[in-house]
Amino acid sequence: MEGMIVATQVPKNLQNANYYNGNSWRYFSKSKIVLLNPNRVNKPVKVLTNNFYAACTPQISFDGKSMLFTAQKSKNDLWQIWEMNLENLKAHQITTSSKNCIDPTYLPENRFVFSEIDSDSISKKGIPLFTGNLDGTNISQITYNPTINFASTVLKDGRILTISSEIYPKEKEAMFMVLRPDGTKEELFYKGAKGSVIKSRGFETTKGKVVFIESSSNKKTGDIMSIKYNRPLHSSVNLTQEIKGDFYTVSQLKGDTLLVSYRESKSNAYALYEFNSKTKKLGKLIYKNDTLNLLDAILIKKHNRPRNLPSEVNLKSKTGLIVCQNINFLDSPDKISKAVKIEILGMDASLGKVTVEKDGSFYLKVPANTPFQIQTIDNKEQVVNGPSSWLYLRPSERRGCIGCHENREQVPENRQPLSVRRAPILLPEQIKEVNKKRMH
Repeated sequence: MEGMIVATQVPKNLQNANYYNGNSWRYFSKSKIVLLNPNRVNKPVKVLTNNFYAACTPQISFDGKSMLFTAQKSKNDLWQIWEMNLENLKAHQITTSSKNCIDPTYLPENRFVFSEIDSDSISKKGIPLFTGNLDGTNISQITYNPTINFASTVLKDGRILTISSEIYPKEKEAMFMVLRPDGTKEELFYKGAKGSVIKSRGFETTKGKVVFIESSSNKKTGDIMSIKYNRPLHSSVNLTQEIKGDFYTVSQLKGDTLLVSYRESKSNAYALYEFNSKTKKLGKLIYKNDTLNLLDAILIKKHNRPRNLPSEVNLKSKTGLIVCQNINFLDSPDKISKAVKIEILGMDASLGKVTVEKDGSFYLKVPANTPFQIQTIDNKEQVVNGPSSWLYLRPSERRGCIGCHENREQVPENRQPLSVRRAPILLPEQIKEVNKKRMH
């Protein structure tokens, strides 16, 4: 099937997209995954998932021979992850969870990553990411902060790119975050202008760009955005601001040509078109049906396997390490901070305060797989900066930062912080726990 296209086919009248929980990427009742030939314009499609009540979000393996997708076998089933052999069209179920499993994508070494939804705990635990083997074994959680993570892809460097938004204690705007497949080194990759909404997976092209769909605060319809892989925070370009209509999903077809789901107005269904990212113009029509939408289209072809990143996680460890060079180093030289302490905030209570070194540095040992925030405090016990975004450390993970809300492109000063000349500090709550164990 090299050179063919798979896509999600859904009825014309879409549900209202809910970007808070990612429902715009799934839960399409009676959706189907279809196969079509891009060289045969508007020819009938072939349904690949006739044996399913609903199926969507196809992703192609690195060798082009298999396809991951999300599906319901029967009407009232939970959504689970399936894989189809594209040579014989036989499918097998991978996940057998008691929760909805969505948005799968391939990892190196016969592994995959997906999101798992527990509707009873979304408000506080979010939607975490999980990884596992393609045979369904070794399923394990890799994110632990109260955020919603969905619509993931894997970059060529081996990291997972996911749409993420904090939901506790209040909902924040979604952004692209990147992390390693073991959950370590999570950091911001891209954040749109205030009021904008990311509406699709990011897709890394062979041209060193990442493309995706985003709507702005003053234009609710979707536009194709492009950012540079090597400077994603400061390179965004709107490729379709001069085109009327609405774009829903985007991927690469070949070279500068993108494969897009597009409709001229709300009265139309989303159709598949070519789009030239260089000239910023719509190309030829590939497929259109006045009563059906075609979404999540992706080309079936071989592509280079991403890097297989080594893991530093040691599940026997119960803690991780975090170091900061100077809490008084801010994003602007005009700001002045005179913080002398930090406070580590847990989900329900403070985990303790720690006095930093004279150079503003700290070196902490914190509980692994536990969400926390950091805020800085002056000598009058007043909060100076914070609280930070939610953080977590995997078992034995080591992380570092330069300062407090520093420029994310800033590199650290070439010096050794005073804090790392000593053993890492245990949080007061951890010390209490250690003492309890000693007493027993």
